[in-house]
Amino acid sequence: MHSLRKGFTLIEVLVVMAIVATLLSLVTPRYFQSIDRARETSLKHDLIVMRDAIDKFYSDTGTYPDTLYDLVERKYLRAIPEDPLTETSESWIVIPPEDPQVKGLVYDIRSGSEEVAADGSYYAEW
Repeated sequence: MHSLRKGFTLIEVLVVMAIVATLLSLVTPRYFQSIDRARETSLKHDLIVMRDAIDKFYSDTGTYPDTLYDLVERKYLRAIPEDPLTETSESWIVIPPEDPQVKGLVYDIRSGSEEVAADGSYYAEW
């Protein structure tokens, strides 16, 4: 009598692994592209929110804030957002006003990342 063997043969396992590897090679690049797009979208949103808070601060006080923490202390922001590219809230680049007569040090804000965006521009120029 023949004994019944349960399980997979080596060939069957190799075929399944080859199929899985092929599928992963198709899906993985799209996954990383979607992560990059999500980071760019998050950065754009954070810049819009912080620039709006800076403008509201200026409208209310007649001066620009001296630090980003002034926006938090005065409740224009709940917290300084984390730069999605550098993954820290300490890397933001603060742009002072061009006119030396204007009070305050935070006129604009930029990302501290030195990376290049999908459109070819630098994130620090947004």
